Amino acid sequence: MLWVLTANLGSIVLVTLLVTVCTWSNVTPRWEPMCSCMRLPSKTRTCLPSLGPCECPFIGAWKRMPKFWNTSVSNLLRIFSTAIYGESQPVSERYRIMTLTRIGLAFVVAAVLSTGVGAADYHHVHLTTSNATEAIGWYTRYLDCEPLTDRDDGVECGGAQVVFDSRPTLGSSQRTGIDHISFSYADLMAKMAELEAVGVGGSGVRLQRFPDGSTLRDIPGLFKVGFIFDPWGTRIELVEDDQTIGFHHIHLNASDPAATLAWYQESFGGESASLRNRIDGVRMGDIWLLAMPYEDGVPAATAGRAIDHIAFSVTDMDSAVSGLRSRDAEILEEPMVPSGGRTAARRAFIGGPDNVSLAVVEAGFAGVDAEIEVPVDITTELQPYTVPRTPWGTPDFQGVWTGDAAHGIPLQRPEDMTDLSSLTAEEAAARRERGTLGSIWGYESEWRDTTLGYVKSTPSRQVAMVIDPQDGRLPPMTAEAQARTANRVDTSGVRRIAEGPEDLSPWVRCITRSLVPTPGVYNNGMQIVQGPGHVALQREMIHETRVIPTDSSPHVGSDITSWLGDARGYWDGDTLVVEIRNFNGQVPYQGSSDNLTMTERYTRTGPDTLEYQFMLNDPTVWTRPWTGMFTFVRDETQYELVEYACHEGNYGMTNILSGARAREADEGR
Repeated sequence: MLWVLTANLGSIVLVTLLVTVCTWSNVTPRWEPMCSCMRLPSKTRTCLPSLGPCECPFIGAWKRMPKFWNTSVSNLLRIFSTAIYGESQPVSERYRIMTLTRIGLAFVVAAVLSTGVGAADYHHVHLTTSNATEAIGWYTRYLDCEPLTDRDDGVECGGAQVVFDSRPTLGSSQRTGIDHISFSYADLMAKMAELEAVGVGGSGVRLQRFPDGSTLRDIPGLFKVGFIFDPWGTRIELVEDDQTIGFHHIHLNASDPAATLAWYQESFGGESASLRNRIDGVRMGDIWLLAMPYEDGVPAATAGRAIDHIAFSVTDMDSAVSGLRSRDAEILEEPMVPSGGRTAARRAFIGGPDNVSLAVVEAGFAGVDAEIEVPVDITTELQPYTVPRTPWGTPDFQGVWTGDAAHGIPLQRPEDMTDLSSLTAEEAAARRERGTLGSIWGYESEWRDTTLGYVKSTPSRQVAMVIDPQDGRLPPMTAEAQARTANRVDTSGVRRIAEGPEDLSPWVRCITRSLVPTPGVYNNGMQIVQGPGHVALQREMIHETRVIPTDSSPHVGSDITSWLGDARGYWDGDTLVVEIRNFNGQVPYQGSSDNLTMTERYTRTGPDTLEYQFMLNDPTVWTRPWTGMFTFVRDETQYELVEYACHEGNYGMTNILSGARAREADEGR
């Protein structure tokens, strides 16, 4: 017990000096709230420092002291006061000395305890994305991050970890408790120009413009700023702060920013500081935690949104959680080793101010290997199936079908996949995500039919559409076709200005999209309606319906041509065969001409699958016919064909032609 007595005496000497100075001074601070809180005798009020609102932290600290420490200190205080003032001192005076000394000691204990609880470091910020693999590629490609070496679900950005969770997001980070994250660059103007060029190309970078239309703003006394969104809804502020390059800060929405920042500092430590003497924050190493006032009540919860939570690393998990609990923080998940944890380090989830989810992790925490259920790809894993019949005896194909599962399948087999029979589920999901990000940009992910987690069908594992030739590649072109292609390449650098709608593609003109309904990022629906002697196929894009006779009627004369050709069908067992000819040549597919004959084969391979094959035979273009294939999936519970109001919404046509006239004016034509 010698060390206990020594520690007691040392602490008592320090606090008694403070108490003695206070006792014989004439200072009369105003600390009515704390006096009321502690229910101290009125005389002691003359000697308590003014520290603001009463939250009883020191009494709480005193109560949390071990019993032997509390008792021994009380006894030593009694001995100490008697030795100094003698037995002649009134009991009330000795009580006053003991009380004040005890309060001073509680100050010391509280400081020690708060230091232990707040000993935390920033660990990572956790983002929700459709596919972690593609998110790693995006942040590496556009924000100069590097993939983590000890785990496969995150990146390191200038010393700060950003981790991704592969699941559907509930929406953007805006208007939640964590509004955005920030990165700093030495030349922000050049960086924004680079990202704007990428965004225009439709590769997954969306810029947020200021009210005047600019993407960059120079804030006097601070730095230049600009905003972008990642493809999954995380708002990202880019700044030009030469003092911190790389990951810069996390910006919170807070009903009371000062109180929120104080809570984070008390809970996790860090340094209270001011960014460029303009914005108050808490600095944890090189990372700033900032808060801005949220004027619309309480911010939305971060859980499930694009920025899901912030994680802090602590050395003593139990003390940290105990300290957070004493601050009335909601413990959402008690400390435990998570299922699938890569190490034995524990993790706890906390509900922080302003609906922010927080994680507290022990040193060595390296994330979780999620138990991902491998989905069944019904387009490639087929079972024996008996095709139902219509009342008139033909195979029944009626219903709403969608090509979403096939989105992302390339037409030709990639050269590095010559021996691959099929993709893994992870590879198929990553490929679809790349296709979604590389398609039309400007929409939030929830507006895209092919966003992972929203669409009903599982991504197809099919390697390529071409199944004949067996190498998955298109056959060689004829000499005539090669010459035409070379001529197009020679003149491709010549900028042509559209004189009128006729100079634009049939798709831009709202005539038709393509001969083959290759799945895109949206509007991949097809509805089939049957009747005796006819089958009607309606494509959602661009709302075109083909009524195909199946009664052996002959084709029209060869001098009658049309955009989609003349179709005639017949039944070959359970397969609908459609032969199409008499094309006008104005809707070429892969360079086809008006000499094309196209044969489609529709075969129902399961309750919810419809195999679609298309064979193109154009002897003026290819040295032999070739065949492609993908599978439609039946979806009448979720999918509905919507009107593709192409002409009504064709602002692209107007803008292209008006831009052409403006360019002519600039060039003096």
